[in-house]
Amino acid sequence: MRAVIQRVSEASCKVNGQTTGKINDGFLVLLGIEDIDTQEDLEWLAPKIANMRIFGDENGLMNKSLADINGNILLISQFTLFAATKKGNRPGFTRAAKPEKAIPLYEEMKKQLSNLIGRQVECGIFGADMKISLLNDGPVTILIDTKNKE
Repeated sequence: MRAVIQRVSEASCKVNGQTTGKINDGFLVLLGIEDIDTQEDLEWLAPKIANMRIFGDENGLMNKSLADINGNILLISQFTLFAATKKGNRPGFTRAAKPEKAIPLYEEMKKQLSNLIGRQVECGIFGADMKISLLNDGPVTILIDTKNKE
């Protein structure tokens, strides 16, 4: 499982012109699910995201978490995080989980993150053509891969 976490001042997702999720201060999380990912990956990653301390404190240091700033999460499914790019110029996506595996893990991630931050996680629509708008704050962008825990 891979997550790209972007600290944002605002972010939103639209599908067919309709807003499906919108937040102010918080995280835009792009989540890629690989065919070999399990519940264990999810249970390691969800608290890592929810407790990430990348918001500035009174000294300008990144010491505050979502809870400290009453922040939100916009969660977006992103199978292209597992693009294979070694050969040629057209990426392959064979490592990305098929919807029958990815959707339940995505839904569980949404549920776990909501429980961890104490409010509903905003989201896109799995598999849809989404238009994401964001104002990256910093910029701060963090990549986490559950296969690189060490």
